[in-house]
Amino acid sequence: MKKPPPVPILETRRLILRPPILADFSRWAEMMTDADAARFLGGVQPPEATWRVFMTMGGAWSLTGVGMFSVLERETGLWLGRVGPWRPLGWPGNEIGWGLHPGAQGRGVGLEAAVATMDYAFDVLDWSYVIHCIAPDNGPSQRLAHRLGSTRLGPAQLPPPGREVRVDRWGQSRAQWRATLRR
Repeated sequence: MKKPPPVPILETRRLILRPPILADFSRWAEMMTDADAARFLGGVQPPEATWRVFMTMGGAWSLTGVGMFSVLERETGLWLGRVGPWRPLGWPGNEIGWGLHPGAQGRGVGLEAAVATMDYAFDVLDWSYVIHCIAPDNGPSQRLAHRLGSTRLGPAQLPPPGREVRVDRWGQSRAQWRATLRR
């Protein structure tokens, strides 16, 4: 049985990305009570439901070596959102997904964190392809995927319990990422 890679910490100019810790929960739960921020993350959820997702991410890191990173502002340590490599059982591919706290939106945080995570997925996890599952009416995420160089590949089917959720699969290969990366 293959052992998961060591738990990573990624750093960018403004951000620190690391697996979630208990101290992140209050801001994560706050994000999930905001209707706009939670709209494409399963909808508004009470803290008890958010707790289960939060714990799933922590467990995913320890069992598989992938999960959503907590994105922290380097200067203050403030939790800004979650971005990361994700591949649940039955998922339509190896995903780089994201969700940002309302206070972090519109500041380039998503792009900066997603670029670092794409590099991690291709260079460390050795993924040959990544996808992003994006609702057809989620314009901000579509624009972020486009800025990353991903293209819309068509509708995707999520596994239960998300089978009824409409998403499009966006993505790109490692070769495309390396050929078109403009930093």
